[in-house]
Amino acid sequence: MADFGQDGEWAIEALGLVKRFDGFTAVDGVDIRVPKGAIYGILGPNGAGKTTTLRMLLGIIDPDEGRRVVLGHERPTDIARRIGYLPEERGLYPAMKATEAIAFLAALRGVPLKVGRARARALLEEHGLAYAADRQIRQLSKGMAQQVQLLGTLVHEPDLVVFDEPFSGLDALNQGKLETMIRALAARGTTVIFSTHVIAHAERLCDRVAIIAGGKVPFAGLVDEARDRLRPQVRLETRVADGPWRAALPPEARHEGAFWHFTLPESGVEPLLRALIEGEAGILSLSIERPGLHDAFVAIAGEAAARALAENAAQAEEAIR
Repeated sequence: MADFGQDGEWAIEALGLVKRFDGFTAVDGVDIRVPKGAIYGILGPNGAGKTTTLRMLLGIIDPDEGRRVVLGHERPTDIARRIGYLPEERGLYPAMKATEAIAFLAALRGVPLKVGRARARALLEEHGLAYAADRQIRQLSKGMAQQVQLLGTLVHEPDLVVFDEPFSGLDALNQGKLETMIRALAARGTTVIFSTHVIAHAERLCDRVAIIAGGKVPFAGLVDEARDRLRPQVRLETRVADGPWRAALPPEARHEGAFWHFTLPESGVEPLLRALIEGEAGILSLSIERPGLHDAFVAIAGEAAARALAENAAQAEEAIR
């Protein structure tokens, strides 16, 4: 990484991060760069090293090897007031009222208590939770309590927000609200980085992702770059079952029912269309589908990691029910 640690376009830079626990290597040589103002996802199954990576970036734990620079500082704890962090393990004092809980979290980041209370009430009202302002945390549903803690993560108006599995435990409605909130943060110039085992959230929200499996990052970059590692897939339906146009289809093309399925040739769609038209195939339908992030994850991280990711997502969905 050229100019590592220079205060420029990067909110976070990490080079060669390694962390071991009792001889087990949990994170093994992670390199990532998070641009300022981006929504950046760390995507991988449970146990892949996502939480350990985030904790190293935040300075909660130090790497055994490697370097990290956060908002231009090699000691992230020195700039804790500029960072908002929502850990995977949620926890608020159950006897505290929602407003006081948010104001307390603000005070931990240097915001005067009076200011924190005012901001807390404003945030609760903005997010449709004004009615819960004076309720104790123990009186709130699990989802509402999670939203209160989320607002406590943002109350001090951080430059960088780090969420560890923020969608876990939220129903579909509140997941949608959180996605909207994340987009709004980025629109204001806040850098957002979150870990997830749900590909759909990363695909909808992220500019860039780091795919992590077994403590390693086989890919870190633009979502489009990950998807472009695979060629688009073609679905073709013709009126005529055979003819000279068949020579234009790649050898691996498979015929299922009324449709042909194959990877778009390197030469593109134009020569294929020309052959189909000149060969009088009678095109009834032709669609070209770009690979999704799930397909890219399988290709990059492997089938085993993809299965683990799917199992994690299914378990999380079941837990919400």
